[in-house]
Amino acid sequence: MMIRNTLAAAMTAVVLLTATGCAVTRGQQTVGAYVDDAAITAAVKAKFVESKVVAASAISVETLNGTVLLSGFAKSNDEKNTAHQIAHDTKGVKMVRDEVVVRP
Repeated sequence: MMIRNTLAAAMTAVVLLTATGCAVTRGQQTVGAYVDDAAITAAVKAKFVESKVVAASAISVETLNGTVLLSGFAKSNDEKNTAHQIAHDTKGVKMVRDEVVVRP
């Protein structure tokens, strides 16, 4: 029983380390950069949820090396501009690529 638990723990550790390694191969330099990008994405999404103007479920957020990509649909130019400004003002964001389409 003890060997089975040890083996399960070792296999879990290998899977977790491998999964993290795969994420870094998408053009990022370090695991730290990946973690920073994930934190930026989470912060932008959280601010979208808090906003009364932005529909958080309609606009997608992706971050790579500090560059935030916004995509999806907005109901107005005001919503699109607010989403862009929220992303731009988030700590750690270097640049915002806005590919949100206004669809009434």
